[in-house]
Amino acid sequence: MDIFFKVLLIIFSLALIAVVLLQKGKSAGLSGAISGGAEHLFGKNKARGLDLFLQRLTIGVAAGFFICALIVAYLVK
Repeated sequence: MDIFFKVLLIIFSLALIAVVLLQKGKSAGLSGAISGGAEHLFGKNKARGLDLFLQRLTIGVAAGFFICALIVAYLVK
């Protein structure tokens, strides 16, 4: 059981890395943070299509990763 959750944790971590790297960058660097960063924060550019799917997939994979990490930490103890 312990090995199963460790392998599952590795799979979730690799999936999380892949999904985050597939997403587009949402910031415009330092100039975007100073001048126009608030526009991205309050939803003027809403995600659609693939961006929305990747955003929701990231949330799901991250939740699975954290739950699996807590289970592995509990089992190792």
